[in-house]
Amino acid sequence: MAQTAAETIPPPNRSPQAPVSLPTKQLVGILGALALAAFLMILNETVLSVALPAIMADLNVSAAAGQWLTTGFLLTMSVVIPTTGFLLQRFSTRSLFIFALSSFIIGTAIAIFAPTFAVLLVARIIQAVGTAIVLPLLMTTTLQLVPVHKRGAVMGLNSIVISVGPAVGPTVSGAIVNAFTWHYIFILMAPLAVIILVLGIIFIKLPSKARKLPVDVLSVVLSAFAFGLLVYGISSLEHAAENPVLAIACFVVGLVSLALFIKRQIRLTRDGKELLNLTPFKSRTFTFSVLLIMIAFGTLLGTIVMLPIILESGAGISTLAIGMMLLPGGIAQAIAAPIFGRFYDRFGPRPVVIPGAAMLALGQWLYVMVDSDTALWVFMINHIVFSIGLALLMTGLMTSALATVEPRLYGHGSAIFNTGQQLGGAIGTTVFVTIMSLLSASKLEAGSNLAHALFSGAHVAFIVGAICTTIGLGIAFFVKVDKQR
Repeated sequence: MAQTAAETIPPPNRSPQAPVSLPTKQLVGILGALALAAFLMILNETVLSVALPAIMADLNVSAAAGQWLTTGFLLTMSVVIPTTGFLLQRFSTRSLFIFALSSFIIGTAIAIFAPTFAVLLVARIIQAVGTAIVLPLLMTTTLQLVPVHKRGAVMGLNSIVISVGPAVGPTVSGAIVNAFTWHYIFILMAPLAVIILVLGIIFIKLPSKARKLPVDVLSVVLSAFAFGLLVYGISSLEHAAENPVLAIACFVVGLVSLALFIKRQIRLTRDGKELLNLTPFKSRTFTFSVLLIMIAFGTLLGTIVMLPIILESGAGISTLAIGMMLLPGGIAQAIAAPIFGRFYDRFGPRPVVIPGAAMLALGQWLYVMVDSDTALWVFMINHIVFSIGLALLMTGLMTSALATVEPRLYGHGSAIFNTGQQLGGAIGTTVFVTIMSLLSASKLEAGSNLAHALFSGAHVAFIVGAICTTIGLGIAFFVKVDKQR
């Protein structure tokens, strides 16, 4: 039913099927504050990729140790995100927002003054706690406040937050590290986070739907073991040959914990005491959307992490030039996402998701053809194609997946979707970097120079990514119009 800007907040007994109606100014303020917070936090996820060499040199740590600044971040998010379905029911939107931003600000402040690598890692973990809460909060609040016929356009704007952030992270860090030191990445973030916190405090004033729910401690423990050990196992694959027993143990314990977690959630759901409600998986559209977003986000982070390595170490290109090369792709995403969000509102998911999956696959196949002599502008074109495909996919998948979820389960659906996204990112990063590292090391031992070795390894990694995105294109045809449209 159409809503007018003059409508006020409805009484608590209003049907959950109808979005909460707010004055337009307040609605824009709420979603704007959440979107800005999510953008800053997701930008922070990849902002250290280009700055990592400078951090390693300054804090005197190896590449394997330095990678933990990203691995630890992903690990924390994978543990916290599955609990957000419960948190979104237990606490108000305003309380969660204030806690998430406060955590991020505290972590950022610690990072600014971090005297050692261990302290910097702790800072990243604290930042990740806030990030893990804000992403599902943004998606759930959008579903609760925005009418169905406008969700595609708004989710298109949200997809800018989620997909453009990681894409422009290296650009931002490249420019900052080139002009200053890596500390300024966090110095510039801190005041922005404070401003966003103030905006949220001003605008986020919603009727509380919080319920006093008992937390199932065993579910929390199983979730932490399941998702934490799986992400850790995936992230440590590159060094599995050094300690295969640890890698195998992580996967075995993680998978067993996951099976027990799923079984327990199904049982607890009957009594309404579950930590994470898995009912959304009954929808085929939701299931395929989660699978496809894992492929998309995995290839995104895998590509973004690997490109600076091969271009800087293999082709001798500066961090600033690499960052600027990635920038047009981020701009293309920002332009395409809201446009195709409106397409979704008019025509449904297929005209958005299928072309998006096709362009994502094309972008990966174009990367397969690059080598150490390839001009930087070719990388830029490849990345633009890839980025537009990702924008379409993120817009269509977020909207279609969560449109199949019952309103009372919005928080749980968002938690599942974001958990899949982070797992996909961890898998993609590890697969790309592991393949490149192992094959390049083999080439170096055979007498190849560094550039040839790195690009040979990257070539195979891109082939794997291209095959996965091609499979994703096939999956895209199964994402259909949901029953609630």
